Amino acid sequence: MSAEKLQFFAESLAEICAHSLVAHNRPLRWLVIANPTAGGYVMRSRWKKCCQILEACRQAARANPLRANCVPAMSAMFAGCVPTERPGSAADITKALVDMADSAATAASSAPFYLLITAGGDGTSLEALSVLYDAPAAVRARIAVLRLPMGTGNDGADSPDLARALNLLIQPSRVEYTPALRLIPAPGGPAASGPDGSKNPYLAFNILSVGLDAFVTHMTNKMKGKLPGDFYKLWVDIASLLYDSLYTVDFLDVKALDAQGKEVRSFREKLLLLAVGASGHRTYGSQKKILPDDRNVCALKQMPLLRKLALKGLFATGTHIDKPESILFTAHRVEFSGHYPMLAQMDGETVLLQREDFPAAIELTEPVIPVLKFA
Repeated sequence: MSAEKLQFFAESLAEICAHSLVAHNRPLRWLVIANPTAGGYVMRSRWKKCCQILEACRQAARANPLRANCVPAMSAMFAGCVPTERPGSAADITKALVDMADSAATAASSAPFYLLITAGGDGTSLEALSVLYDAPAAVRARIAVLRLPMGTGNDGADSPDLARALNLLIQPSRVEYTPALRLIPAPGGPAASGPDGSKNPYLAFNILSVGLDAFVTHMTNKMKGKLPGDFYKLWVDIASLLYDSLYTVDFLDVKALDAQGKEVRSFREKLLLLAVGASGHRTYGSQKKILPDDRNVCALKQMPLLRKLALKGLFATGTHIDKPESILFTAHRVEFSGHYPMLAQMDGETVLLQREDFPAAIELTEPVIPVLKFA
């Protein structure tokens, strides 16, 4: 991404924020974290459309009053927009913003309100939200996050449509706290210490799943950037067909609980995948509608190869839920146990669960992430 592109993107968002209705009765400090290698910047057709949407939103924003006391949270070369430079950059930038909000604690009526805008893909969003998850509650009460769909998949964005996401800034909105998802391996297992050997939990903010889709995610991460676009898409399809030969698809014992700990579902099945969303109406794998209705859990039974090929296209529309191989329900916590290693994925990051990591669980946390919603 050229400096000229980043400058245009930053200046456009700066003007939109200057007319934003977010926390309109308080001083506003805003910060944009942009991943300059994300698809929305480097793909010519998408960047052209992005420019048109930004210009239209700038024009619409000017109908709102110009805010007083609205400035970037940090000084930056690109008008309050800080580009990421490496994996972990978004986390470091978010930590700096959290520290700033913490040190600026004053009377609630006069304390600045901080608007964090992530403008990359799901990885950028995951890093930023993981930092917010660990922030003190008093700090999170002074922050809201807006996730723009500037990546390739954008399943974790506040809307896959850039114009609708930007409208959260210029139309009346409110802050709503949403839960995260936490993967909990069995104590003492190889994965129990958390990612990279840390004590932090395995977190997701869109969908956390185990099985076939986690394998595809794992292979996607390994091959990303190494293959041309068309062949890369073919490779993803091939990877999904290789799963059975590389991982044993055996029976999983599954027990689902509601928020009060009451059992709502239990079964024993050979499962290709088990996916749990922070809510229903969630997508993954570049807008595949794995959870197309209010239910937040989908399990998919093992099936012959030809049946997989027949059902594959249904995930784009969400019509897989009408097939006998699909099991959908709502749960707060899903416990599962197997006898063979299997991959788990958390918003695009993967970990291999060994037999010693079972029984494992995927559970919703308390509402913790402050996001913008239309009023």
